[in-house]
Amino acid sequence: MILDHPIVPLLGRLMMTYIFATSGLGKIFGWSSNVAYMNTRHLPLIPVLLAAAMVIEVAGSVCLVTGYQARVAAFIMFWYTTTVTLLFHNYWASSEMMAAMQETHFRKNLAIMGGLLMLAYCGPGKWALGRRSDS
Repeated sequence: MILDHPIVPLLGRLMMTYIFATSGLGKIFGWSSNVAYMNTRHLPLIPVLLAAAMVIEVAGSVCLVTGYQARVAAFIMFWYTTTVTLLFHNYWASSEMMAAMQETHFRKNLAIMGGLLMLAYCGPGKWALGRRSDS
C-alpha cells in the first residue's frame, strides 16, 4: 500500500473517530449512568459538563469522518481528551487495584491526543468536505 494515497488520512480519521462516536452515543443513551459516574469525581454542573462532552464527541466525530473543519475539531477534541484524561484516568491517585487499568487508559489517551494533534497540524487529507481544490 502506498502511504501517500488519499485513503490513508481518511482511514486514520475513521479509526480515531470510533472511540469518540461510541462514547458520545453512550452518553446519549446512557445519560443517567454517566451522571452517576461523573458524580464519583465530585464535579460541579454535571448535566452541563456531560452535555458539552456529548456535543464535542458527536459533533467532533462528524467533523473527523467528513473532514469538514477537521483541524478545528481535532484541536478541540485534543483539549477535551487532555481534560478527561487528567480528571478520570489519574492513575497516580488511584487505588493499587485500579492504578494499572487507569494507567492503560491514560497511555491510550496520550496516543489518541497525539493523533488529534497531528490531524490538527496536517489537516484531514485530500478526501475531506469543504476542502479547496488545488489550483
